[in-house]
Amino acid sequence: MRRAGLGDGAPGGNYGYTNSGYSVYEEENERLTESLRTKLSIEIGTEVKNQNKMLSEMDNDFDSAGGLLGATMGRLRTLSRGSQTKLLCYMMLFSLFVFFVIYWIIKLR
Repeated sequence: MRRAGLGDGAPGGNYGYTNSGYSVYEEENERLTESLRTKLSIEIGTEVKNQNKMLSEMDNDFDSAGGLLGATMGRLRTLSRGSQTKLLCYMMLFSLFVFFVIYWIIKLR
C-alpha cells in the first residue's frame, strides 16, 4: 500500500513533504530555537554570576564570624588561666540560666 507523497516517488530532500511549506516552518523553528538557546545561556550566565557573588559574600561573613569567635575563645582562655575562675563559673551559671529560660519559653508555646 502506498501513501501519497511517500515511498519511491517522493523526492529525497524534503522527507515526503512536497511543497507544503514545511521548510519555512522548519527554518522558523530553528530560528526560534536558536533565540531561546541564546536567551537561556544569557540567563544562566547571569545566575552563575549572582550565585558566585553570594558565595563570596558568605565566605567573607564566615571569615568575620570565625575571627570574632577566635577572639572570644582567646579571651575565655585568658580568663580561665587567671585567678578569675570564680567569674568564669558565674558566667557559665548565667549561660545555663539563660538557656533554661529560653527552653522554658519555647516549651510554653
